Amino acid sequence: MTDHVPNEARVIPLRPPGARPHGNRPAAAPSRQGPPAAPAAKEPLWRDLVGDVLRRERLAQERTLRDVADAARISMPYLSEVERGRKEASSEVLAAAARALGLGLGDLLSRAQGELTRATSRYAGSGRRGASTSSFDGLCLAA
Repeated sequence: MTDHVPNEARVIPLRPPGARPHGNRPAAAPSRQGPPAAPAAKEPLWRDLVGDVLRRERLAQERTLRDVADAARISMPYLSEVERGRKEASSEVLAAAARALGLGLGDLLSRAQGELTRATSRYAGSGRRGASTSSFDGLCLAA
């Protein structure tokens, strides 16, 4: 430990270069996994769905980001982040953005829930046992 220069970072690799993650496993060890499965489709995040609904509604009304942000009394960069699904907005911010677009919070959340149902129904049969056919599909929102 005394052979490194004092004011430089010392990098210790976790694996030697070119090593595989299971490189230390003995060659005769039986694999517990079956054939490689197709990558599972990812469920969309709630913030992405809500942001998509807000953006679609804003564009349908032919309004600018600045116009809606000013009406909602939130910053334009923050509203942009919410629309892109980068920020997890509070219920107060979502309600303000929805009101600025002429929607209620329930309308916004209902539209996002519809998007979630459509998105998850695309792959509901792939691996989910006893998939529900309910229009709510197990979604529960609490205020």
